[in-house]
Amino acid sequence: MNSSSNEKENHEQAESAGLTPVTVIGLGMMGAALAEAFLKAGHPTTVWNRSAEKADALVAKGAIRAATAAEAVSASPLIVVCVLDYEAAHEILGSVRGLLAGRTLVNLTNGKPEQARKAAKWAAELGAIYLDGGIMAVPQMIAGPNALLLFSGSSEAFTTYQKELDVLGSGKYLGEDAGLAALYDLALLSAMYGMFGGFYHAVALVGTEKVEASAFTALVVPWLQAMMASLPLQAQAMDANVHTTDVSSLNINKIGFVNLIEASQEQGISTELVAPIQALVDRAVAEGYGADGLSRLAGLLKKPQLM
Repeated sequence: MNSSSNEKENHEQAESAGLTPVTVIGLGMMGAALAEAFLKAGHPTTVWNRSAEKADALVAKGAIRAATAAEAVSASPLIVVCVLDYEAAHEILGSVRGLLAGRTLVNLTNGKPEQARKAAKWAAELGAIYLDGGIMAVPQMIAGPNALLLFSGSSEAFTTYQKELDVLGSGKYLGEDAGLAALYDLALLSAMYGMFGGFYHAVALVGTEKVEASAFTALVVPWLQAMMASLPLQAQAMDANVHTTDVSSLNINKIGFVNLIEASQEQGISTELVAPIQALVDRAVAEGYGADGLSRLAGLLKKPQLM
């Protein structure tokens, strides 16, 4: 019996044990991690990628390599897509549109809310059930306790395949609006990038005096952890639109930012990561919010029509 026959026999046994066949389309670092998680959980897993050699390692672990996108889609009721962008996803799935009816598409491709909504409408017109997702993890975290996956779109799809999707990490369903997962994904990334940006500026600043990044980071981590404790209180202030503070007013922060900016310039460090925050603090004070706390700044970011 050849290896292909063995793989098919193993998949048939898995199906008889009640394990749903899954197809993973897109085998970059993240897609490969998703496919491997399904394999380790015992699911019959079919894989396909435009560059066929990317499937080699997964096939060696028991996956079935589909020769075409059509073969991949036909192999399973649950299709997980994780490719570069929505354009690539649409091009691939558009080529097999006649095979999508009755299948569930879980699109874990990073994108924008409006792209997800258009994809959901397109899938519905073809008779497919659509679930959009955002992966809040790096590939090495998939199937681990800290992997978070956000889902939005068809509640039927999430309910039907929650057990299968939980193989990838902790899943959180956000609602029927297919764009919510992408919105939350980008918002969480924004918080991450903001934290990283402040860290990079801080390391560059102390680095001008030959302070090693690793030594300085030992102080950064507990400081940021202490500051994160204030986030729930700030969120409450934002929800209530009440920004009084007994901690640190925007007037005080305006003065502090002058020192931060000038010291950075004097040390020869670019202020491009922190100057936008200074500009927003200055605007808040100019608009009469100097006595308020930092939580006031979130509302100032909204366009007038969204206020």
